[in-house]
Amino acid sequence: MRILQLLPELKVGGVERGTVDLSHELVADNHVSGVVSAGGHLEESLKSHGAQHFNLPIAKKNFQALKQFRKLREIYKDFKPDIIHVRSRFPAWINFLALKNYSDIRPLVISTFHGLYSKPFYSKSMSYADEIITISKTVNDYVLKNYRVNKENLHLIYRGCDLEEFNTSSVPEEWKKDWFDEFPQTKDKTLLTLPGRITGWKGIESFISLIKNLKGKNYHGLIPGPVSPNKKNYFNSLKKLVKKNDLESQITFCGARKDIANIYKISAIVFNLSSKPEPFGRTIIEAAGCGTRVMGWNQGGVGESIDAINPVGLIPFEDERALIEGIPALIKEDCPQSIPEKFTKKYQANQTIALYEQALKDRR
Repeated sequence: MRILQLLPELKVGGVERGTVDLSHELVADNHVSGVVSAGGHLEESLKSHGAQHFNLPIAKKNFQALKQFRKLREIYKDFKPDIIHVRSRFPAWINFLALKNYSDIRPLVISTFHGLYSKPFYSKSMSYADEIITISKTVNDYVLKNYRVNKENLHLIYRGCDLEEFNTSSVPEEWKKDWFDEFPQTKDKTLLTLPGRITGWKGIESFISLIKNLKGKNYHGLIPGPVSPNKKNYFNSLKKLVKKNDLESQITFCGARKDIANIYKISAIVFNLSSKPEPFGRTIIEAAGCGTRVMGWNQGGVGESIDAINPVGLIPFEDERALIEGIPALIKEDCPQSIPEKFTKKYQANQTIALYEQALKDRR
């Protein structure tokens, strides 16, 4: 098969990483893989495993970018894809225009709904596909409710965790020493961790309130995650809230970390407390892959993930009392030894490739 994936850029992110991972599996299975994007540092990863990259400025949502459909059409005629896999809304609109009045054999179009998109009209481009992948039951139900699609053309394929990175191997002693040298306040503590970028809907205020109201001083809250320039004021307000509640010795903001797997491993519980339903609980799956208990609100894709790993960690939305009482109960439970196969990177790639093959078979 000749597969061409379409997305805005190849910078850091779950969609971008998934695109590269799938491309790697395609090439390993002797398929021809190509990606169209505005580029980024993951471009080298593509080229290293033998995929082609076509650089096209489709990251910015403006009329000039929309006019790239003619160049995209030329890429299609040159690459001759059997399947075009669109992974983002704006590139999906450019693809829609590129395939209008297409003179060659029309490729099949497959899209992946990665989120609960808030602008249904703008997002309609993702529904203009022969087959549609959804990354959780939550997203699947949302698509059925908000878009005119055939239920038979929806395919639930969960996002996959890379078990080579997130696994139950031991934390290196040297890493532990460096960590406790940097964060001595976390030593000999029961570490409760809320990972994710610093933004208003990630439930950080709920986590601060949780640490404040937990009985005993042996709990310590970790908040690893990047702070973007436009969130600095919000971040400062969080630090003031920690200080106001006299929690500076009990909560640590760790910043962006490349060693997040080890942070998961030294944590007693990893949380997701987002104030709105998320399409998928990526950090929940990663933490469980590292053998760490997980806990969060029973909503959205996060609820699906926790339910499949340790249902004891499911808490009614914003029920802080249940959250507080649930922590000692969950700590008594055994740590997860593995994650369900449906949450692994290999399974995700295999299911996606199987969908490609079945779609082409049905076409014939």
